[in-house]
Amino acid sequence: MSKEGRVGAEEPDRTRVRPYGDTLDDGKVQTSFTLPVPCGPEGREAARRLVEKIGLANPQVYHMKDLGEGYTYFIVYGECSATVDFTTIEVAQVESKRMDFKEINQFISEKIGRKLTVLGACTGTDAHSVGIDAIMNMKGYAGEYGLERYPMLNAVNLGMQVKNEDLIAEAVERGADALLVSQVVTQKDVHIKNLSELTDMLEAEGIRQRLVVVCGGPRISHELALELGFDAGFGAGTTAPDVASFVAQEVLARGL
Repeated sequence: MSKEGRVGAEEPDRTRVRPYGDTLDDGKVQTSFTLPVPCGPEGREAARRLVEKIGLANPQVYHMKDLGEGYTYFIVYGECSATVDFTTIEVAQVESKRMDFKEINQFISEKIGRKLTVLGACTGTDAHSVGIDAIMNMKGYAGEYGLERYPMLNAVNLGMQVKNEDLIAEAVERGADALLVSQVVTQKDVHIKNLSELTDMLEAEGIRQRLVVVCGGPRISHELALELGFDAGFGAGTTAPDVASFVAQEVLARGL
């Protein structure tokens, strides 16, 4: 909705930002969750009280659905009084110039002078290949070609449920320049365990500094990636040029 179309079109105070529902600064939020209680009046009241204890004022249960076996799903509205100072926020971000398909291939050809070998995989028990396929597959994603189509990249998609030790073995055998690891399955933070294990194993093998190592997925941030020993992290909405631009510039910068 445009500013003119909003009720109360005053400029927001960026030092005390809170949710916007019907009017600016009204604090309206929607939350959803499942409780292990039967669907009924008591369950509805349990959901309302829980949201009230969370700190949301005037909670209203908008929707509930019986999930069977004593479980119920709820959608609850409430009002948030907390604010955040937006002007003080600093977020770690990938610092590389984004280039397009043609520019990336020209950059690699002119500045590096050889093809780069890039391996991609869903590692551990992760069987969700949609993320790595969006980056690697020749057909691409969101109107962008995947890395397999780049003439200056030797892009190899190893698929899903690849063990960390197998990924490392492939990197050594193929003389890889970069590893791209996709993690979609994140229950109980298994992605953190798996990603940490990979960088630890690369360090133990003495080859970490010879590789550009990148991870991506719906719960991956650049800050988290750096904490886990990766060179970069990419979240939802990432396309092949984002990753290829970073890899090419990082390879050049580190003289790999």
